Amino acid sequence: MSFPNVADRAGVAHHGEPSTVRSIFLSSLLASIAILPSSASTATHQLGLPTRVVTTDPRGAAITSLGRRLFVDKRLSADGTISCSSCHVPQKAFSDGLPVARGIGGILGTRNTPSLWNVAFTTSQFWDGRRISLEQQAADPLLNPREHGLPDDRTLLAIIRRDNGYQQDFYRAFGVDPEGITLDRVVAALASFERTLVAGDSPFDRYLYAQDRLALSDAAIRGLELFRGRAKCSTCHTVGEKFALLTDNLFHTVGVGLRGVEFRLAKSATQVVSTSRVDLDRLISEDPNISALGRFVVTKQPRDIGKFKTPSLRNVALTAPYMHDGTVTTLAETIEVEIYYRGLESNTPLILTPQEKRDLLAFLDSLTSPAAARVTPDADTNPAR
Repeated sequence: MSFPNVADRAGVAHHGEPSTVRSIFLSSLLASIAILPSSASTATHQLGLPTRVVTTDPRGAAITSLGRRLFVDKRLSADGTISCSSCHVPQKAFSDGLPVARGIGGILGTRNTPSLWNVAFTTSQFWDGRRISLEQQAADPLLNPREHGLPDDRTLLAIIRRDNGYQQDFYRAFGVDPEGITLDRVVAALASFERTLVAGDSPFDRYLYAQDRLALSDAAIRGLELFRGRAKCSTCHTVGEKFALLTDNLFHTVGVGLRGVEFRLAKSATQVVSTSRVDLDRLISEDPNISALGRFVVTKQPRDIGKFKTPSLRNVALTAPYMHDGTVTTLAETIEVEIYYRGLESNTPLILTPQEKRDLLAFLDSLTSPAAARVTPDADTNPAR
């Protein structure tokens, strides 16, 4: 696959709160230092995004290359049919175009697959933020019975250790023999690759941050003004002076997913409180009633029932369907949902004309980065050697 080929270590390790670029870098550095070899590094920047620190050391590049290979390897699943790229499809902005994720045997999960573009800048993982870092998150799908379906990490490591190509790759990346191939090193490689998936320089970025007044159509400019003004979209989908992550990395509710499970909320909440973390991960992926609780599964605070992480709107035109459960099928429908709940929050109905809604759509289309739009498959996506 035509993935970016930069060994990037800028990452995340903070928990669901606003984070400066400095804290993003420092937290990722601390999270990586125990597992990654020391190396030279340099700052790199894409228009509209925070500056990142990437390694210039050959071993760092080897770690990222290894992560890319692991990412597309279907052998790392119970039936040999699922890889990370099965749900995070490069041609679909590293999402999958389905309402909810589909794992081994066609088993469906309960939540929509988020895009991996710009995941280096997120401060928590999963829709409910139950993992802090990419490294923590990477192991979960591999061992989830409804995703990759591997029974335990021993099974995963046995598959990798008996592959001669992987033996060479892990030696190049970490300087270890097969017995030194551990789950920590597997997830470090996957996270290193995922942090290279950075896409800025959209028409919106060129208009706002490079003062290219021809980058946006008149409709998109009007949509941007609405987005930052009367529609109040940027309250959660933040736009800063120097860069725009288009998420506040916090948790909010727009009411999606609670209808139909309201009568079970008390029972489901009680079940969450009394369930171990390991079993809770399983419940979230198989029980829509538990999944609908959102951030509550992490905090156990009633005020967090139905709250989910604000997704970035970068490349949003490529990632339908929408919301945590994939029940909103189009961007136009998403605008209607958001308008309704904006009015509900402020106790004042937000009235937009049909033209204003079209302007918002034009603006959202302008958030597509060239890097996300032009990803094409490689001739060979088989990692076996």
